[in-house]
Amino acid sequence: MGKLPSITSAFAMNNHNIHASVWRVNVEVLKWFLVCTVACTCVGVVYMQSTYIWMLRAEMAEITQRLRPLHTAGKEGGICCDSAVCIGVSCYHRFHERRGGRDKRDVTEQRKQRKRRQTEQHTFLHLVPVSSQSYDDHDITVLSWALGQSRGVGLQVSGDTVTVEAEGPYFIYSQVLYKNTTWVMGHVITKRLNGAETKLMKCLKSMSSNVSQQLNTCYTAGIYFLESGSTLQLSVPRKSAELILTAHATFMGLFSI
Repeated sequence: MGKLPSITSAFAMNNHNIHASVWRVNVEVLKWFLVCTVACTCVGVVYMQSTYIWMLRAEMAEITQRLRPLHTAGKEGGICCDSAVCIGVSCYHRFHERRGGRDKRDVTEQRKQRKRRQTEQHTFLHLVPVSSQSYDDHDITVLSWALGQSRGVGLQVSGDTVTVEAEGPYFIYSQVLYKNTTWVMGHVITKRLNGAETKLMKCLKSMSSNVSQQLNTCYTAGIYFLESGSTLQLSVPRKSAELILTAHATFMGLFSI
């Protein structure tokens, strides 16, 4: 009976050792489980990334295959130049980056020139008829004018002549409404300078022999360089020509360009 406590103590110690061993085994199993879980997660992420990269590469290869014929056609057929990117049938140019202060100055100067062009007032003159004078010895009828609209001081009108004070290229236009049964009617724009005479424009129009249809207009226009001091005159090569002298039917004008 004296050995019973010793047996009990040994059994309790042995039981404690068993529990400790089981605990250590469980901890080791948990560690391996965590390691395996992390490893599987990493492998899954790497696999997903690899799959995504493969899909991107396949898509880029397909796009390159589609654009290669356009790129070849652009080089051979002139669809796009070297500085352009072609997508479909449109060309998007790659503009080179501007560097330096000179480009900025050029842009500023271009803006100033554009603003000057927008605000610059071009000289012009629009004339309306006042009367006509027939000269039998020259077989002509000359029109006298009044100022309809004007801008600038480079052109002056006096009676039947227009005087050019600022030389340069001008756009000249004229129209006359005829009421005549003569088979053809027309007018001439004549320039005179230092005694020399030059016919700039002629306008001819066939007329009807029917009295009810004898009205007809003749319009002409052109661009000419006019020297300073030159004069312009509109005349009809018919004496006693019958003309309709209304502002909306018969007129003459010019403006600098």
